[in-house]
Amino acid sequence: MLYFVATPIGNLKDITLRALETLKEVDVIFCEDTRHSLKLLDFYDIKKPLKSYHKFNEKERVDEIVEYLNDGKNVAVISDAGTPVISDPGNVLSTALSERGVEFTVIPGATAFVPALILSGLDASCFTFVGFLPEKNKDRDALIKKVEKYTQTLIFYSAPHDVNKDLKYLGEKLGDRAVSAVKEITKIHETAYRGRLNLLQIDEPKGEFVIVVEGAKGEPCSFEMTEQEHIDYYLEKGYSKKDAIKAVAEERGVSKNSLYKYTIKNEQD
Repeated sequence: MLYFVATPIGNLKDITLRALETLKEVDVIFCEDTRHSLKLLDFYDIKKPLKSYHKFNEKERVDEIVEYLNDGKNVAVISDAGTPVISDPGNVLSTALSERGVEFTVIPGATAFVPALILSGLDASCFTFVGFLPEKNKDRDALIKKVEKYTQTLIFYSAPHDVNKDLKYLGEKLGDRAVSAVKEITKIHETAYRGRLNLLQIDEPKGEFVIVVEGAKGEPCSFEMTEQEHIDYYLEKGYSKKDAIKAVAEERGVSKNSLYKYTIKNEQD
């Protein structure tokens, strides 16, 4: 069996008993940085073979991991901090295993965006996790264009050397909104900087950041409506059937084809 295992995002004590049991029992552990993960494993006196698994070699590692599984070995995959696959290496592997019909499971635990959302003080009833902004301007603009009208709270990851640049960019694209930039979650210097998106800048930023941004004003959160109500909402605003379905599909993260059945009611009316 392959286990995607969540590890602490800062405080080494934030790990589950089940995660520790799994790491002690598997035959090999694949991790982003062997030196970084060794600190956690040494803290809990876990002695297992470590192999690197990061964004630069994850495609090449798939066959090797599958070979371990075919030989009857148990494998754990961890990231430097938090839950693998979520803005961390692992998605290539989970997709490949799914396509090959290979079973895998998850040992849940710490992830940065949930505590950051709580610490932000912003609306936590409905939110969209966006992750890291793309490096290329074209890709970055396309992503923000997609989410700029979302009424739910938006959550981004940002590295310390990018956080002020990301805040400035988001302010230019999203306008004057409430924002919180949270760093060093679970650590002694945990801090939530709160302010307005077009003004907030961090002096001497250190540590990884989670940027939490207030959603767009004036429209109800899409997930508080049924799919039918969501489509009707845009139709009543003058959207064509095609554009209403496109907007709802993007906001809900579903395929457009799955929504066409909801327009039959309007055509019959």
